Amino acid sequence: MQQRENAKNPKQALQVRQSSLSAWQIGARTAGPKTVHLKSAQKHEKEKQQSASEQAGSSTQNHLEQALTYFERGKIKDYIPLRKNEVLQKHLATVESIALQRGLSPEGLNVLLNVALSGHLADTVNSRILKCLIPASVIAESSVVSAVSWLCVGKCSGSTQLLFLRWLIAMFDFIDHKEKLHALYGFFFCSLQDEKLCPYVCHLLYLLTRRESGESSQSGMQPHLQALLSLYKLFCPELVSITLPAKMKTYFKNSESLWKAAINTIRRRNQGTSPTSQQLILGTGHPQSRKRKWNTQLILPACSTDTNNPARSKEINHVDILSHSESFPVEQLHTFSQLLQNIHRLEFPSQMGSVLRNSLLLHYINCVKDESIYLRLYYWMGQTLQEECTWYKLDNQQYEEEFKDFLDIVYKTECFLQEGFSSCEEFLYKSLPLWDGFCCRSQILRLVSWIPLSSFSEMKPHLCEPLAQLFFTSSLYFKCSVLESLKELLQNWLNWHVMQLDIESDPKISPLNTTLSGLLNSVAELIHFVGWISTVALRLENNATFLMYFILDFYETVCDVYLKYNLPLLVMPPPGVFYPALLSMDSVSLNQLCYIMYRYRTNLVAAKENELIKKTILQFKFSSQTYQEYNQYIMAMVGCLWTSSAFQKDIHPQGIRLDPEVLKKTRVQEVRSSFNIVHHPALMGYAILFLQHLTAIFLSINRVSQVSQTKSGNVQV
Repeated sequence: MQQRENAKNPKQALQVRQSSLSAWQIGARTAGPKTVHLKSAQKHEKEKQQSASEQAGSSTQNHLEQALTYFERGKIKDYIPLRKNEVLQKHLATVESIALQRGLSPEGLNVLLNVALSGHLADTVNSRILKCLIPASVIAESSVVSAVSWLCVGKCSGSTQLLFLRWLIAMFDFIDHKEKLHALYGFFFCSLQDEKLCPYVCHLLYLLTRRESGESSQSGMQPHLQALLSLYKLFCPELVSITLPAKMKTYFKNSESLWKAAINTIRRRNQGTSPTSQQLILGTGHPQSRKRKWNTQLILPACSTDTNNPARSKEINHVDILSHSESFPVEQLHTFSQLLQNIHRLEFPSQMGSVLRNSLLLHYINCVKDESIYLRLYYWMGQTLQEECTWYKLDNQQYEEEFKDFLDIVYKTECFLQEGFSSCEEFLYKSLPLWDGFCCRSQILRLVSWIPLSSFSEMKPHLCEPLAQLFFTSSLYFKCSVLESLKELLQNWLNWHVMQLDIESDPKISPLNTTLSGLLNSVAELIHFVGWISTVALRLENNATFLMYFILDFYETVCDVYLKYNLPLLVMPPPGVFYPALLSMDSVSLNQLCYIMYRYRTNLVAAKENELIKKTILQFKFSSQTYQEYNQYIMAMVGCLWTSSAFQKDIHPQGIRLDPEVLKKTRVQEVRSSFNIVHHPALMGYAILFLQHLTAIFLSINRVSQVSQTKSGNVQV
């Protein structure tokens, strides 16, 4: 750009060159040759460090190749103990150090898997090998199938088999293909008879199970078997006749604890450096994430045959489009039209966390009510939330920001589906008693707003009691955040009720009426709970205006429940909220209260008219106590604001009525009219503004009259 401008103006360009040359000469004289030598020295040092790192990397690679050659060439044919074998110790230490730092290639994993499961080494050596099998990119499916075949030989011990199953479960998402692994389903199913292997075999079968894999098992009701049977019952309910508990629980123990830290280290080291380790992100427009376990679940390995051979990929796509009996892989789903064309044969990924950032898969969940998908998703999410919670384990505190990002993703997913996850509900019930109110505050409170509708008696000890303890002992901002969250929770419950009414064609004969009483009780109890904590909070915060805004904002939703959400329920605000708002010094609070009472009247009148029109005894109708309480509030409000009879005509048991003798002792002049529209403290600012405008008008009139009088006097003279 500068050269173009200089070309247009030759004189200016000459001046620029001369000034640049003079500046260079001045800099050269002041800096001297030291600057040049310093730059060259830094460059030489950088090249020296780079060559040293390359030499170290090549040396490390050579050592690894020597170790793998030692294990691969068949030198290990007989049982070899670890002691008194320096060569084995040396190569084993080399594999462990390199694997834990950089990870192993698919070929290296294949060699070490065969060695560990062949039974030629001691159990301690096999255990050390399996514990360091950390993939740098992916795991070849053929390596896993070959390793499983060693289990049929029966040469490895039971402890080695158990550790291999744990490794297979932990590395399940790194396997590039799973078709051949699905073919071994029957072999794994037969292993359920082994009591020690049964929990891990159930976990593996849970990951492998498809609709065509539905088989029945007649074992006991251990948690791992219950998980597998619940999945079978969804796919083939006619084969599972037993009743399974509806509540979710932690079915499986954590199988990846031995490899978790190493996987995270290698992932951060190799992130975006090697083209062979690139992975296919589900959904378009999302950059590759650097998060931990949940983001590894959000990413699926790319199929090597499809990415390396475009012609083959095209051929497979044409075959898939023509053959509707075959499943459609998720990796090929990129547009909404593809989803519509293949929605009946879409093969969901084994990594259920991959749906959280993919809008197409979320649309699929919304359209196709497949309980198996929810079951897998709830299990994965519940396990991840429990393991990664930053206040459960001290080791997780350094990953608080990543945990916040994950909670944000879960919240956005719930907003997209307009439905809360039961696994999040269980996580909140378990974590809130241990929560300090600071860590991930906004994320936790937003998850609270999506707790599924349930019995309030079950919710109260797990949610309301720990939340109330934090509410009363925390800051004003935290109190307002909790109130906002509870308002959104109420709105989500009411929206769910409206959607159910739209689904049901005739609410009178539908089974919804049988649960309407439960909905009414839960909503009413929630409103009463918010009214109680609001009353206490106003006392603690000296009727803060900021707090009053959020309280009245909650009751703006409550006052319109009947007309807006078609729910026969109206709950009046408690006196501890109504009277502080009526006598507030803030005009916004008074205005909100007047609007709320107006909407209460509109809903009550509409309910009364519906009762008279139908002329039938309705199953759910407002009680006379609701009308009576509303009338008491209205009399107090009219007495204060309109008829100038404050503190006299209030008949509410907890109202502001005072005896005339007490009012005389206050020595306040015109105490009756002190809270009417003209003299109310909240409206005093408007009164002053009115007087200022009125004064300005009178002054302008006086000036005009004086000018006119002056002109008339001059004319007379």
